[in-house]
Amino acid sequence: MTVSLEVAEGVGTIRIDRPPMNALDIATQDRLKVVAEEAGRRDDVRAVIVWGGEKVFAAGADIKEMQAMSYEGMVDRSRALQESFTAVARIPKPVVAAVAGYALGGGCELALCADIRVAAENAKLGQPEILLGLIPGAGGTQRLSRLVGPSRAKDLIFTGRMVKAEEALAIGLVDKVVPAEQVYAEARAWAERLARGPAYALRAAKEAIDGGLETDLETGLTIERTLFAGLFATADRETGMRSFVEDGPGKAKFR
Repeated sequence: MTVSLEVAEGVGTIRIDRPPMNALDIATQDRLKVVAEEAGRRDDVRAVIVWGGEKVFAAGADIKEMQAMSYEGMVDRSRALQESFTAVARIPKPVVAAVAGYALGGGCELALCADIRVAAENAKLGQPEILLGLIPGAGGTQRLSRLVGPSRAKDLIFTGRMVKAEEALAIGLVDKVVPAEQVYAEARAWAERLARGPAYALRAAKEAIDGGLETDLETGLTIERTLFAGLFATADRETGMRSFVEDGPGKAKFR
């Protein structure tokens, strides 16, 4: 399997494994969608790590496969391409990308689908599609500009240049940089912490933030208000408030 889901202690690791560079061919894209949807459904998965291994996160699409495709073929394929990545973005649980080595093209777009990105010191990220006479097609023009702003996104997309981990951190493309041997452990620590949190509140927070970014402020506030009120029907809300009143903040143990 080029993409697998391994679950331990509430954390599901979506592992990309297509040596040598984890190129995201059509079969891998389709498998990614299946695995992401499984992670979203499973009750024993409460947080998710996307991980390409110690050497490379994902070096983009399979260029030889794409070169053979016609215009008509890509028209038919492009929606499925985007949907495979969107399936990761829509996992209704906290998702962290653990990025080591190259995360280029589709690999960078996959990292953008996570809620946060932990990068190794040796990480290199970028959207080099322009060097092929293309633009990003798996969400890069949209998610990158929302994350780092339109000017920085245009710089990266127009030039196709790669950025090292420290620059990626400086522009907000990644959230933390650690030594390469620590990147998965750092991502796992974040995921394990949230796996112990209130699942429905975390889901609502992600939905409110992501949904609000796609609309105007007034509609976003309506989304927030509706989700906020709905959490008063959950057992986790009862547990959290009771623990706060009886024991003080930060001591609740959620189901």
